[in-house]
Amino acid sequence: MHLRLRIWRQPVKSNKGSFVDYAVDDVPGQMSFLEMLDTLNQTITLAGGDPVAFDHDCREGICGACSLVINGQPHGPGAGTTTCQVYMRLFADNDLIVIEPFRASAFPVIKDLVVDRAAFDDIVAAGGYITVDAGNAQDANSHLIPLETAELAMDAAACIGCGACVAACRNASAMLFVGAKVSHLALLPQGQPEKMSRVLNMVQAMDAAGFGNCSNEAECEAYCPKSISIETIARMNREYSHAAMTTRGVSRT
Repeated sequence: MHLRLRIWRQPVKSNKGSFVDYAVDDVPGQMSFLEMLDTLNQTITLAGGDPVAFDHDCREGICGACSLVINGQPHGPGAGTTTCQVYMRLFADNDLIVIEPFRASAFPVIKDLVVDRAAFDDIVAAGGYITVDAGNAQDANSHLIPLETAELAMDAAACIGCGACVAACRNASAMLFVGAKVSHLALLPQGQPEKMSRVLNMVQAMDAAGFGNCSNEAECEAYCPKSISIETIARMNREYSHAAMTTRGVSRT
């Protein structure tokens, strides 16, 4: 299979960057998208050029590092998948594939397709930790939690922090990510002591990072590789409203 690639190249953050066209030949359908980029980089390197920088780690759909926008879709075609789980059989011979980094002011480009997602780390750090002594692994069964609650908490905990929700949203909102992180602990008894300070601090960190607001169009849910529901956003809003009304001097613009 012959493919035409239009890839965003940006050597440094201060550079405006631009699209550069490439071509790859003899691409088998069973090859993954990242393996295709590896093949391209081998060709570029052998020709004495600078290989395309892209982020990746586990290549098993677990870590979310492989964050690319493929033909306008975060993580590319297919629902509930990361970029590393996209295979070339989803494309046709001689297709033009446009590859970009996740676009958001809070995700500045480091180089080419690699963006700095440290803002997510700052939000998680703002959430702090739980002070409840949960004991050892075998003690987990002593905490009686309804199955439905446990399932909802696990669904929220599935968030891998890839940033697809931000890339999909026209406002570059991080509310699905923050909603998932808030929901995970807000639903469990271990997360109750700090739940008000946690949601207030995480939302404050989200706003400070420059993420936009949610407009309830659900692009984030559609492109989330873990199919996290926007119900987590509603839960976060409820938790935030309760915490703000309970705590004096808290306001959000």
